[in-house]
Amino acid sequence: MSPLPEDKQLRFVKQEDRSPMSPQLARRVAIVGTMTLAIFAILFFRLWFLQVLSGNQYATAASVNYVRNLEIAAPRGEILDSNGQILAKSQRAYAVKISPPSLPVPLTDKTLAHPPQPDAALYDHLAGVVGLPTKREKCPVDGHGVLHISQIACEVDQGYVQLPYAEATVATDITSQQLWYLSERQRSFPGVSVEQIYQRSYPFKDIASQLLGIVSRITPSEVKQRYFAGVSQNDSVGQSGLEASYDRYLRGVDGAEKVKVDALGNFDGFLTKTLPTAGDNLKLTLNEQLQAVGQQSLQESIDSNYPANGGAFVAMSPVNGQIYAMGSLPTYDANVFTKPVPTSEYNSLFGPNSGDPQVNRAYQSAGPTGSTFKSITATAALESGAWTVGETFDDTGQFCISGQCRHNAGNAVDGSLDLESAIQVSSDDFFYNLGALTNSPAPNGGALQKWAHLYGIGRKTGIDLPDENGGTLPDASWRSQRNQLEAQCDSATGPFKGKAKHPPGGCGIADGTDRPWSIGDNESLAVGQGDVQVTPLQLAVVYSTIANGGTVVTPHIGADVQNADGTVLRSFNPPPQRHINIDPTYLDTIRAGLRAAASQPGGTSADVFQNFPEQVYGKTGTAQYTGQQDYAWYACFVPPSATTKPIVVVVTVEQGGFGAVGAAPVARQILSQWFFGNKGPYTAGSSQTL
Repeated sequence: MSPLPEDKQLRFVKQEDRSPMSPQLARRVAIVGTMTLAIFAILFFRLWFLQVLSGNQYATAASVNYVRNLEIAAPRGEILDSNGQILAKSQRAYAVKISPPSLPVPLTDKTLAHPPQPDAALYDHLAGVVGLPTKREKCPVDGHGVLHISQIACEVDQGYVQLPYAEATVATDITSQQLWYLSERQRSFPGVSVEQIYQRSYPFKDIASQLLGIVSRITPSEVKQRYFAGVSQNDSVGQSGLEASYDRYLRGVDGAEKVKVDALGNFDGFLTKTLPTAGDNLKLTLNEQLQAVGQQSLQESIDSNYPANGGAFVAMSPVNGQIYAMGSLPTYDANVFTKPVPTSEYNSLFGPNSGDPQVNRAYQSAGPTGSTFKSITATAALESGAWTVGETFDDTGQFCISGQCRHNAGNAVDGSLDLESAIQVSSDDFFYNLGALTNSPAPNGGALQKWAHLYGIGRKTGIDLPDENGGTLPDASWRSQRNQLEAQCDSATGPFKGKAKHPPGGCGIADGTDRPWSIGDNESLAVGQGDVQVTPLQLAVVYSTIANGGTVVTPHIGADVQNADGTVLRSFNPPPQRHINIDPTYLDTIRAGLRAAASQPGGTSADVFQNFPEQVYGKTGTAQYTGQQDYAWYACFVPPSATTKPIVVVVTVEQGGFGAVGAAPVARQILSQWFFGNKGPYTAGSSQTL
């Protein structure tokens, strides 16, 4: 090999002699390397920690994403009558529910009216399994008007607009075969689940249905109320009647069960379970047998007195206000509302021509009471000094004042009458005179308004039921207010601004004449006519006050709350509203007239009660309505002084004719059941007295 050139040798020697790096650079490389190794060591340790030491912990934590809370509904407490008879109970059932977010095409506001084809197919498939119709019907949905969709789609839509994330119940009380079919084919029904529930049941069907009320799912507005604090948004609560008044005791506390499901939603095991707490039982003062007899007898009167079409009755204690029976016709089977009601069925049962069966006419419907009001007029005349016990009036068959004459029913002439005999024969002319004597043009009226108000006319009784009608006690101030409202309505001003205008009196609030209160108005009030509006319950309180000597009782149906073994947790004994001081001599006179009316010849209800074994004090009433047949009324009592089982009964029959014909026979059968355990024959009177 030949030697390298000199210049090449020199360059090679110089490169061998060069130092590889400076101390400073070496230090920096060492630091960076150390840090890199440390970072990799930390990452490796963390990975080892997660996989080896904490693997089970994080695996469990990850599974929480697939834990589901299933509510376990609490059974509502039972409602019992005074003898322990069950009027409402909860029984186990299975409900089919649909979760809007879990449908094949999750529900949105845009798809409410027209469900996507996969959802519609699911609805129809499910309907075929549980026996529901698939026909498209009208469905009112809040904020979206009336939609034309199937029943199942309707239930889902209505639930969605209230709580978009909550399940909607579309069928309840399904059969075992339907339960098994759905359980075995869960993947064929996405978004559909079957859950055990407690379904309300009313063994006596239409007996006391308006009193018992309705239970249904809590509404969005109710969720925000303090009364329902802590209640699940999927829970059912009392919406009317006693179910609403005593909901906090009856409701109970729901339980919950945690279950594991896989990523596909399939069941994977149970975790924890909290059992529900059943609601407490509510015992009533109501007597189921008396209630049934009252409804049967009232229906018989309606059937016998065409065109009678409705009515109500109240039976209560004049001593403490306990309600023994309170019914209203027409009525309905309370079990109708224990499951979703199709729109078509609801309309057929409760539509415009149904007679308003959900209204409890005993305390929610008010009107003129006819001559049953005369006991109040008698009190006002005696207490004000406008009349005396021994004073007489010559009833010539008419009463004239200021050129206007009024007449007795059938133009009857009753001759010389004192107060007792005037009540016995129910002379209208006599009481027109008392109405004139007790009139006052003052804003709040005179003695008649004063005593009517003390008795409780024009104000609520305080009964333990929701939505009570307070009625109306007319006076000069009331008349003036009505005239003002009529004028504003006719002219579309004030609260009616922006509404249509009407001719004078066109709104029907007043007659449009702007007339002030007159003596004739007080004459009408004195015989329970004109603008006065009284509920049967209010009248029952009036006659209780007369029976017991002046105590205005507080009517109530709830007796006590009990736990499952019958231990009383709370009793309900509301105090009287007030005591009014009525001269005992005046009360004796009024009572004597009422006793004679029910037992003596010429008495307006003697045909019905003169042979009744107990001492009945009663007054007929026949209220006149424009364009309708007269409404029949009857108010009576057997006082504490005459029996160990005192009772007050008030009956009204809409378009039932004269009080002795349409209403008194119902009261007799209620009293017969109360005292003797059977309703006896239906005994109609013949009195043609208003």
